[in-house]
Amino acid sequence: MKERDIIIQRLFNQQIAATKFTKPGEMVSYMTAMQSQVWEMAKWAIGLRLPGCTNDDVETAFNKGDILRTHLMRPTWHFVTPADIRWLLALTAPRVNAFNAPYYKKLELDETVFKKAHKVFVRTLQGEKQLDRNAIKKELEKNKIETNDLRFMLLLMQAELSGLICSGPRKGKQFTYALLDERAPATKPLPRDQALAELVKRYFITRGPATVHDFAWWSGLTIKDAKEGLAANRPLFNFEKLNGTEYIFKHNLFELKISHQSTFLLPDYDEYGISYKERSILSNPKHKTSDETRSIHLIIIDGTAGGTWMKDIKSKEVKIHFFTSLNKSKLTAMKKATKNYASFFK
Repeated sequence: MKERDIIIQRLFNQQIAATKFTKPGEMVSYMTAMQSQVWEMAKWAIGLRLPGCTNDDVETAFNKGDILRTHLMRPTWHFVTPADIRWLLALTAPRVNAFNAPYYKKLELDETVFKKAHKVFVRTLQGEKQLDRNAIKKELEKNKIETNDLRFMLLLMQAELSGLICSGPRKGKQFTYALLDERAPATKPLPRDQALAELVKRYFITRGPATVHDFAWWSGLTIKDAKEGLAANRPLFNFEKLNGTEYIFKHNLFELKISHQSTFLLPDYDEYGISYKERSILSNPKHKTSDETRSIHLIIIDGTAGGTWMKDIKSKEVKIHFFTSLNKSKLTAMKKATKNYASFFK
């Protein structure tokens, strides 16, 4: 295995080079969870993988509840489907709550406060009364629950992690919250070992070749968890070493052709980069620069970092900075990539 093999397999496994899917919900279901704290870029992450998909298509899918947005891992917001949200929360929420525990303690957020807040959430939101943050904050304050900025954020997050609330449809540009029971049908609980095995399987199918450490970083679970989940799936995968590091992947015969997408504007915090703890493979050895390992505004050219981009606020035009000069074919691919981005947001 060579680094180039890893790049090509990831482009295909992440559905960037080509895809059989046509709908935002299908893509999120395949990817299992897609980081989504930067709203415009989270939508573009779906659009990047679905040729012909538009910003309006993703907004519609989100508002219908085909895809949901909640805190799942590490902790940060992720897109997830109604079918997956409950078992993923059951598996990953304990780790996020453990991470948040010092903040809970500092802000005097204990089980008594959480239970009181939960009652307010239920009473306020039941009957599909999706409300924005300001409306929810007022209801908490009416019930004498203190809501300074960080405390309010943690109250919402803990309710998400408890499987009580999740995203509702947008109202204009405002995000709303809804009761999870009213946005996602009940699903049969998965025993933890089965849920762990399922998440590990999906991760290495959709993001491989990757390492055990990559999975632990992405999921927020432990190395021990990663190894246990992998043991349950070992017959499914290949194991190969590169420079002493073991990579895990499902073997496929991928051939990157000119018709496949390998040059694109990488969305901020996209799974193509953020799925991996070690991201040096994205860097092109011909033009090493500190910009190449960052998580935002990278241009990917032929699978590796080739520059940075920025959308001008006034003109809406995309400004490009290349790390090195490009030949004619790569410039053509770059123009197509910029056009795809612009077309998505029309």
